[in-house]
Amino acid sequence: MRLKDRVAIVVGAGQSPGEGMGNGRATALTFAREGAKVLCVDHNLESARETVEMIGANQGTAMAYKADVTREAEIKAMVAEAHGRWGRIDILHNNVGVSISGGDAELLDITEEAFDRCVAINLKSCILAAKHVIPIMRAQRSGAIINISSMAVITTYPYVAYKATKAAMVSFTEQLAYQNAEYGIRANVILPGLMNTPMAVDTRAREFKKSRAEVEAERDAKVPLRRKMGTGWDVANAALFLASDEAGFITGVTLPVDGGASVRRG
Repeated sequence: MRLKDRVAIVVGAGQSPGEGMGNGRATALTFAREGAKVLCVDHNLESARETVEMIGANQGTAMAYKADVTREAEIKAMVAEAHGRWGRIDILHNNVGVSISGGDAELLDITEEAFDRCVAINLKSCILAAKHVIPIMRAQRSGAIINISSMAVITTYPYVAYKATKAAMVSFTEQLAYQNAEYGIRANVILPGLMNTPMAVDTRAREFKKSRAEVEAERDAKVPLRRKMGTGWDVANAALFLASDEAGFITGVTLPVDGGASVRRG
């Protein structure tokens, strides 16, 4: 019960169609298992409700909430819902992200529309969510913000908007950390590597017209640790640590969860 009596907002608590468990859903389940009350936010309300049902089946406390996080008014309402319902906000977990499914592409092929969409989902949503929770956390003199970036930031990645926005998220998290440390607020960012999630694997299988098994095997082969991708639970466990008092003296940190990919050179 490392998060007993805490209130968490998990943005992106549903998941893309496909097999397995996404990072956001795994994190919402983990936070609830550890005692947090969780607002499960997603643009797909049905998917968020599925997450809430899974939490309820394990006697956890959660509520599904629909929001288009590219719109500030909906982000503001999301924060107000959590604060009004439970009286505080202890954890903000920003998990939304889009690349191929949002039209991301290599430089010469990317469209303005796709670029703007990726920026709005990946970066603007994260910044605006922080904007609306920070006043509450400052008044509490406590809080933890965890942003999900990507190993695409520090490794070769062909698509322009995802790499650029996820890199910007790292810098923004560092800014959050140093500007809010005096209020007892911590901010850290996770870089997932090659993960076996619906967004990462099933989306690529559809886009590149391959079987899921083919995409899975190609990605597994690139992971140094056991030649096996990570799962949503690996990201969730890292997020749990960063949200908990065990990480009480950790802020402004970029944490790879990548099976050793970041230490490979050449």
